[in-house]
Amino acid sequence: MTTTTVDAVVIGAGHNGLVTASVLADAGWDVVVLESAPVPGGAVRSAELTPGYVSDLFSAFYPLGASSPAFTALELDRHGLRWTHSPVVFGHPRSPDDENAPVVHHDPEDTAAMLAEHDPRDGESWMSVVDQWNRIRDPLLHSLFGSSFPPVKGAATLVRRLGTAETLRFLRFAVLPARAMAHELFHSEAARCLLLGNAMHADVPTDAPASGIMGYLLTMLAQDVGYPVPVGGAQELTSALVRRAESSGARVVCGTEVTSIDVSGGVARGVRTAGGDTYVARRAVVADVSAPALYGSLLPRDAVPARVHADLEKFEWDTPVVKINYALDSPIPWRSKSLNEAGTVHVGADDDGLVRWNADLVTGRIPERPFMLFGQMTTADATRSPAGTESAWAYTHLPRGVTDDASGDLLAERVDTVLEEYAPGFAASIVGKHVQRPGDLTADDANLFGGAVNGGTSQLQQQLVFRPVPGLGRAETPVGRLFLGSASAHPGGGVHGAPGLAAARAALASDGVRGWVHRKTISALMDLTLGDR
Repeated sequence: MTTTTVDAVVIGAGHNGLVTASVLADAGWDVVVLESAPVPGGAVRSAELTPGYVSDLFSAFYPLGASSPAFTALELDRHGLRWTHSPVVFGHPRSPDDENAPVVHHDPEDTAAMLAEHDPRDGESWMSVVDQWNRIRDPLLHSLFGSSFPPVKGAATLVRRLGTAETLRFLRFAVLPARAMAHELFHSEAARCLLLGNAMHADVPTDAPASGIMGYLLTMLAQDVGYPVPVGGAQELTSALVRRAESSGARVVCGTEVTSIDVSGGVARGVRTAGGDTYVARRAVVADVSAPALYGSLLPRDAVPARVHADLEKFEWDTPVVKINYALDSPIPWRSKSLNEAGTVHVGADDDGLVRWNADLVTGRIPERPFMLFGQMTTADATRSPAGTESAWAYTHLPRGVTDDASGDLLAERVDTVLEEYAPGFAASIVGKHVQRPGDLTADDANLFGGAVNGGTSQLQQQLVFRPVPGLGRAETPVGRLFLGSASAHPGGGVHGAPGLAAARAALASDGVRGWVHRKTISALMDLTLGDR
């Protein structure tokens, strides 16, 4: 058993924890990152599940990573990261017999021309949305994924760009349900499906308020930066993040589980590990773990207000994921040839079908016809499998709270059935298959509790000032020098590094006398919301 003293301890070497480590180390802090798994990365990892085929175990495409302020500031290309793209960004067949599925090309003019084939008005509509995106892109991304909350600077820039009246119109647009947004913007089912499929990357039903903004964001990023993937697999993104952190002096220690955070006088003093070692933190502890794990397991129960524990009893995880990894001996035989060069394909439902699929999830029914996100990884990156083959995956959702293996296996079988309908002959090309059920995802990454991949639901009641619970919408916690820097913090899931950047900036701001005053101010504000301990 040893005692090590550093400026900051980061719990967890997921992408958020590694972003935090880089930012703090850049400021001259002595930083150690402690990861319980044998390798870093969290939900950004890859492996050869079938020999010769590289599979991304969790996340796979990174439009947010290629555009977020947190990642772009780190200049990961200088640390070995290389992005690559599929020839076509993504597509969405409307039914199994759709032979002309809509797709997004890298050139917006090409996308508009394709949509005009479905409805002449939608070509113009697409270019109008792209023009709007180009005007608001930077302030919107900084508002959503910058380090400050509330995002005052980003909002102010948005107002200057659009004017007050147009900003109000955009805010009204941003809180639309995805289905309403798609119908306001476009006339054809083809164009609407492009937005609606992207909205399903979150766990918000298409008729719920604010479900549209995810669809809008990912659709416009597809047209802007595409859906890039790291050459060689998701692990290469993690490797670049590790090299970036280490280049500034941070240390990443794997196979070391943190079991508790030491708190004295209302301040986090360090952590203890399962092996009995102690790490003393002179300046900060940053937790890249879920909010329930931080407040329910790592901290002494009396270290935070009782109201926090009461609120966390209402914390809502996002719907469980089942992911199937495929090794195929040939390209996927899509009925619609437009999908052959798409990296991402949204499969299994049209506009109305998404409503029915969401209804199954809400009512606790395992969907008979699952909607899924599908990745053709070799199409996006030729290094993933031998020439003429395909490394692919599909993921879909079980109803909230349904996490047993039998349900996961049943859903995986139904995924295969749907894929065979859209691509006859698909099953015959499978030479390797590996199913990750909710329990498997949790075993590989404790932050993916019950197969939830977004650190908690993305629905409005658990976003912004309500994430992870009311009164704790920033990286700061009720414990001094302790910061939450995971997907359970604002702005939530996705590989963009924003929670990690926010936690690092908050730690730097709170350091020293001025920081102590700031922490007391934060605590006073929280007392108004949280009540007595």
